[in-house]
Amino acid sequence: MSKAEKTKQFIIEKTAALFNTKGYISTTLSDITEATGLTKGSIYGNFASKDEVALEVYKYNSGILGKNMARSLSQEIPTTIDKLQAFVNFYRKNWKTVFEEGGCPLMNAATEADDTFPDLRKQVAKSFEVWIHNISEVIKDGQENGEVHQEINAEELGAFFIMTVEGGILLSKTTGDEKYLNLALDRILLIIDKELKQNHL
Repeated sequence: MSKAEKTKQFIIEKTAALFNTKGYISTTLSDITEATGLTKGSIYGNFASKDEVALEVYKYNSGILGKNMARSLSQEIPTTIDKLQAFVNFYRKNWKTVFEEGGCPLMNAATEADDTFPDLRKQVAKSFEVWIHNISEVIKDGQENGEVHQEINAEELGAFFIMTVEGGILLSKTTGDEKYLNLALDRILLIIDKELKQNHL
């Protein structure tokens, strides 16, 4: 990395939790300088605007979550059912960390990413599309190897899993009660066990 690239990365990493907890729109330039210890001139020397910082921070935050989730869907896990169960268990094990860092960066950004910040909305939409695609590809692989029922619509189920998880996170974060996320995760596990497995046909 060049010195400029290291500075940009420093700014992104130092403000990652800040943007996710305070908000991508609500976070001010003063908040950024306070979190980094850098001057406004230094921030603008590396980013064209506060919105550019916000977009790069969102990519960073969503990228970390995406990489962690991808591990649960990795090829090292032997079966499709195991992968989907690992995806659920990732949220079960990591909800405290996610909440302490402000919650799911995708959901947080999605609630802000309306017409006032269209570039952020596009990034969030892209992130959700990638997540749905990754889950649906795992389901399709299960259909090809005979683990999962052929009549299952992989794209629809992938979207349903993401919607269910995000809804559980929203309620649990809002109420401070993890039971809602656990209800969502339990429902997904039930679908995996009762509706996906080929041996239940």
